[in-house]
Amino acid sequence: MPDVARDLLGKHLIHVIDGQRIGGMVVEAEAYGGWDDLGSHGHGRVTPRNQVMYGPTGMSYVYFIYGNYWMFNVVAKPPDVDYAGAVLIRALEPLEGDSVMAANRSQRPRRKWTNGPAKLAMALGIGKSLNQHDLIDPKSPLFFEEGTLIPDEHVETGPRIGLESVPEPWRSIPWRFWIEGNEFVSR
Repeated sequence: MPDVARDLLGKHLIHVIDGQRIGGMVVEAEAYGGWDDLGSHGHGRVTPRNQVMYGPTGMSYVYFIYGNYWMFNVVAKPPDVDYAGAVLIRALEPLEGDSVMAANRSQRPRRKWTNGPAKLAMALGIGKSLNQHDLIDPKSPLFFEEGTLIPDEHVETGPRIGLESVPEPWRSIPWRFWIEGNEFVSR
């Protein structure tokens, strides 16, 4: 999963709504493992919420959090394994569909449209209906495209965000990846 999180930096995430492309370049992503990752939804057991994490790689995992926000993930794990894995897309640099993103984010400044996972989902109109979509299928309304190759010297790593109650080593494991100096990174 960490390799996938790093490799998604620079890719373009596109959501097509009524024929209009809305999206941007992935600038921040976090990896989550399976049974033994205490920070992961896949830890412990399969539930209706996390069951997509145990399925095929490349599927979307969209879940609701804090009673108010959608979060967008990509199922990512080695093939033919029975544990979960996903990468949370934490931030994008907007590239297409600025008028839609501005409207979805209540006219906030451009740099605050997608600089966090909930903001990103709001800006791109990602919600429950996009859970369990094949992100590799060109007919899917939500998909990744090739983008910009980000050299290793421009990639930063650090602990995942929001895991304060998770014990070590999982709280501090450096599975968060971001593009150094990009203004759309969440923190």
